[in-house]
This record gives sequence, C-alpha cells and structure tokens, in this order.
Amino acid sequence: MEGFKTLLYKECLRFWKVGFQTVLSPVLTAVLYLLIFGHVLDGHVEPLPGVAYTSFLVPGLVMMTILQNAFANSSSSLIQSKITGNIVFVLLPPISYREFYAAYVLASIARALLCGLGVLLVSLPFASFPFAEPGWILAFSLVGGAFLGSLGVIAGIWADKFDQLAAFQNFLIMPLTMLSGVFYSIHSLPPFWLGVSHFNPFFFMIDGFRYGFFGASDVSPWMSIGVVSVCFVALALLTLRLLARGYKLRA
Repeated sequence: MEGFKTLLYKECLRFWKVGFQTVLSPVLTAVLYLLIFGHVLDGHVEPLPGVAYTSFLVPGLVMMTILQNAFANSSSSLIQSKITGNIVFVLLPPISYREFYAAYVLASIARALLCGLGVLLVSLPFASFPFAEPGWILAFSLVGGAFLGSLGVIAGIWADKFDQLAAFQNFLIMPLTMLSGVFYSIHSLPPFWLGVSHFNPFFFMIDGFRYGFFGASDVSPWMSIGVVSVCFVALALLTLRLLARGYKLRA
C-alpha cells in the first residue's frame, strides 16, 4: 500500500509541477473553442429545445478536456519513463501490477477533473446551466477519466517513441473526440453517420455528461453509462493483463 501511495503521489506531483502546461494550457484551448464557435453559431443553432448553443457547447468542451487530459497524463508519463530509462525505478519496488495500474489511472483522473473544472469555471460567465442531474455529471467524469486513463496506459506501454504516441493520439483519440457530438447534436447528422456515431464510446460519455447539465440528451443516460462501463471494464482487464505479463516493460 505504501508503494501505491508513493507512486500516486509521484504521478500527481509530476503534472502539478508543470501546471501551466498540463492544466492551464488545456483550459485556454477549450476557452478558445468556446469563444470562436459560440460567437459564430450562438443564436443560429439550437441543438436542444430551449438550450442556447453556447450553453450546449460548454459541457461538451468540459468532457472533451477531461478525456484528452486523462489520456495524455498516463501515456506521457509512461513513454517519458521508458525513453529516459527511469521506468526501472517504478518496476523494481514491490508494487503489484494492480497498484501500478490504479496509481496511473487515479492520477490521470485527478488531472482530468482539475482541467475539466477549470474549463467549467472559466465558461460560467458565457453560459448558464440548470445542473439538472449533478450525479450524472460526476459519474461520467469519473468513468470517462478512468476509461481514457486506461487507454493512456496501453498507449504508453505500446509506444517506443514519442512519434508513435502522437500517432495514437492524432489518429484515434482526436477523431473519436471530435466526432462524438462535442460541437453538435448527432440528430443533425445524415442517417449513415447517425448510425456510425452509436459505435463511438466517446459519444456516450459526452452525451451522458451533457444530460447531467440539462436533463436532456440524444440517448438515455442509463444506456450511455452501461456502454461506457462495459468498455471501461474490458479496457481495464486488457491493461491489467498487459501489466501482469510485463509487456514492453520488463525484458
């Protein structure tokens, strides 16, 4: 247990000491999206009945920030440790692979929630929300952060250099995020793309998270939490399997 606490503290301290890059920078990026898209489309688009576009956009940006930063935290930490060679100092102590996994994922959730909260607070002057179901907001924040934190661990284990990790993020994480309904309601899509959207787990995370703000969504929040939970459990089991085998970590 002491090893787990130490590793978790180390991972949280790692992103906190460079907070300008790991926390403030994602918040600024999300606010720029809000200012640009909100200015262009507010008053012209009503994605949900009675909900202004800017208000609709903010929860999507918050969740997008949570997902991207959860992935970035665990994946960047592992690839940096592998390239610099200091991963050995994490593997040598008597820390079980379950504790290893939990420390990296919990640290990812911590950074993701901090970034998401920052985006929400900065966005409050631009939009208003009834916060209809705050329990769903918390649930999707935690499950979404854990899902992408686990995916980040897999990416960090698999990648041998920063180029490979960048490809993972650019060709998987970014497209799935952008095509998940952050900037639009999926019911505005043609039938083919509407169907495709239902195979994107990121859509269910963002749609369920948005439900917590407005009490309205494109699909049932129970369906969303079910899909996301199943995906997370499958991904967690895969990650634990890789860690137990020491895949690309132990010679």
